[in-house]
Amino acid sequence: MAKCFFSLLPARCKKNHFTNRQIEYWVIPPAADAEFAASMEEVLEVYAQPYDARYPVLCMDEQPIQLLKETRTPIAGTPRHPRRVDYEYERAGTASIFMFCEPLVGWRHVAVRKRRTKVDWAHEMAHLLRTRYRSATKVIVVCDNLNTHTKGAFYEAFEPATARVLVRRMAFCYTPKHGSW
Repeated sequence: MAKCFFSLLPARCKKNHFTNRQIEYWVIPPAADAEFAASMEEVLEVYAQPYDARYPVLCMDEQPIQLLKETRTPIAGTPRHPRRVDYEYERAGTASIFMFCEPLVGWRHVAVRKRRTKVDWAHEMAHLLRTRYRSATKVIVVCDNLNTHTKGAFYEAFEPATARVLVRRMAFCYTPKHGSW
């Protein structure tokens, strides 16, 4: 019965002028927005630069997530059907995922924190500057315009002298509003 229903679904969607949920998400720029164009051109120029270990390009973004707990044991997948998980779940809190990537060398790093604050972001960036990028002259950070991605975040997280040392080792390249990397 289920097989029959799903085989008829595309025909029914077409007949009733519905889509079968094939959606592509894009950054659709605002019409005639000079700020968007200027910011996007800056980002594209950064991406077009050849790799230089002294000036690596680090892209970053973060995502709040909801942590979920299964209420029933999932059924393992077999060659005939995928893993089956019950639709019911129990909420188990929230977290923030910080994603860092260096596209020109194929490197990425994910960090998970309880929150997404300026201080959390500054600590994640400081960790990378002190470890992976300790030999870099200046790290070019491509990020969005979120209020946590600021030089001031370092001054909230560290003593002023430490904050200044860290900030001087970064150059910010912000994606346009309503744009992302």
